[in-house]
Amino acid sequence: MIRRSTTASPTRRLLGIAAAGAAALLCLPAQAQTDAADYPTRNVTILVGFPPGTATDTVARILAERFSARLKKPFVIDNKPGQGGSLGAAAAAKAQPDGHTLLMSATAPMSINPHLYAKLTYDPQKDFAPIGLTSWLSYVLVVRPEFGVGTLPELLARARANPGQISFASIGNGTTSHLLMTLLAQRTDTRFNHIPYKGSAQSQTDVMGGQVDMTFDTLVSLMPHVKTGRLKALAVSSLNRSAFAPTVPTVAEQGVAGFDAGAWLGLLAPAGTPKPIVEKLNRELNQILEEPETRRKLIEAGTEILKSTPDEFVAHIRNENVKWGKLVRESGAKID
Repeated sequence: MIRRSTTASPTRRLLGIAAAGAAALLCLPAQAQTDAADYPTRNVTILVGFPPGTATDTVARILAERFSARLKKPFVIDNKPGQGGSLGAAAAAKAQPDGHTLLMSATAPMSINPHLYAKLTYDPQKDFAPIGLTSWLSYVLVVRPEFGVGTLPELLARARANPGQISFASIGNGTTSHLLMTLLAQRTDTRFNHIPYKGSAQSQTDVMGGQVDMTFDTLVSLMPHVKTGRLKALAVSSLNRSAFAPTVPTVAEQGVAGFDAGAWLGLLAPAGTPKPIVEKLNRELNQILEEPETRRKLIEAGTEILKSTPDEFVAHIRNENVKWGKLVRESGAKID
């Protein structure tokens, strides 16, 4: 169970001769323990499909430092931003499957973009060997203080009285911030006017300036504006309150039962990476996620900690692909 708070490896050919004239015996199985013990043999690159300073990049750097210390080889971050995280995923999918190129990815490249972009050069369910989940990013719904609503029920009441008149900013068509509002509207029988932007900075600026009424974005990016009083937080998207913003109520506790959505982060390898290496990385990752100092850094970065086995992560990606694919179709978003 997810905890929230391949090609074969190289074989060694053995020849046995039982008696004169006996045929050679070929190919005993690969020695998994040797594979895992020898790994890594050189620097490991962790590809990140988002710019430096983003939540995905921050989590990757925290974990890379600990992998380096534990496995005695440098784990180096390589940022490849673009196409909603998909450029990094595409590069990882084409990498040599030997465990020396990994991917720190998120909901969008693995579960949303395959339904959003007309052409992607990777398949999230076939081209990767998932290692383990690492983090959960809650989102928070905010309005400018002058908008005049203090709770989510007050916002929904106004929306029902004025269907389609309340606007919300997203960081782009089909992004998590867009789809979370789509989900909220579906669950509450409301309708909002979507204003897509090309990123968080301008969308948040326009909400604070009154050009747009509200936005749903990550806690880590919005809470500094909430703390200064420039924005008012109405609800967080996770099922339980976030340790990063414990005074902000959830959507679920304000009448939308079971509402639980956000963005997950996880570590993956290219498909075909030897299973012993994947399993070793999963063991190391889960032990790192239990370290008190690592947990402190991750929580301070605005994330909750997730843990899983590789098989649980495979199932999670499959289930998320179904969930977000449905929302993308219902939103009508599409990018050529």
